[in-house]
Amino acid sequence: MDVNPALSLDGQVIVLTGGVSALGLAVCHKMAEQGAMLVLADIVQSDEAQSRLEQIGVDTARYRYVKADLTHAQAAGEVMQTAWSEFRRLDAVLCNAGTVIDKPLVDFSEAEWDQQLNVNLKTAFLTAQAAARIMIEQSIAGRLLFTTSWVAQVPWPGIGPYNTSKAAMNQLMRSFAMELASHGIRCNAIAPGIVDAGLSAKEFKDDPQLRDLCLRSIPLKRLQTLDSVSDLFLFMCSPMSDYMTGSVLTADGGCSLYPDLSSSSK
Repeated sequence: MDVNPALSLDGQVIVLTGGVSALGLAVCHKMAEQGAMLVLADIVQSDEAQSRLEQIGVDTARYRYVKADLTHAQAAGEVMQTAWSEFRRLDAVLCNAGTVIDKPLVDFSEAEWDQQLNVNLKTAFLTAQAAARIMIEQSIAGRLLFTTSWVAQVPWPGIGPYNTSKAAMNQLMRSFAMELASHGIRCNAIAPGIVDAGLSAKEFKDDPQLRDLCLRSIPLKRLQTLDSVSDLFLFMCSPMSDYMTGSVLTADGGCSLYPDLSSSSK
């Protein structure tokens, strides 16, 4: 693939958490195509991560992989130190790690609530904090980018803690944006729609009621592709977004036009 000069990431060093998830792999592939070097963090074993990256054709010279549980501050710091020690550069950090449990709020256990908020929100805070400290120390006018969702504004039934974590992440991003602007560090979020990957894709295929609900909820009448989402990340890491900070870039096929899904059952 030819590099678009306006979107070139040549020489940039980008950290991506949730780096070998379905979305993480799509983003990784897109960033590598445009010339970035990548530090990928996830919880899977290194050999499994390497296998996944080989399957999508990412050159091993383009990335470093760190197995890390980013619900702990020490692990987040170690990932950032890996990027800095390996490349002496840190251009963008993408807080993408996340998980979802699908069940009614009244059925969630305390442990499940904690897990959802820890993986989706705490990891974003600790990752962004560790990155910001290096950027400030090294006078880097870098970027922090958070993977949020349209459900931060319009809650989807059955995933209450996930909805909550993404709403909180938007405010976390804005807080970082406000505090870090004087250092030239830009902080933004990407809010995709219902993506054709992972749990969403499986349930869309297997559950006729959910498929009907999805199609009624998406004005464009189709699931979002991974390529569409990775294009958003590419734009937000490129010079084309240099004047953006504190923004949520929503690309959801129109899902957030719907104010209430509470009357719909899965």
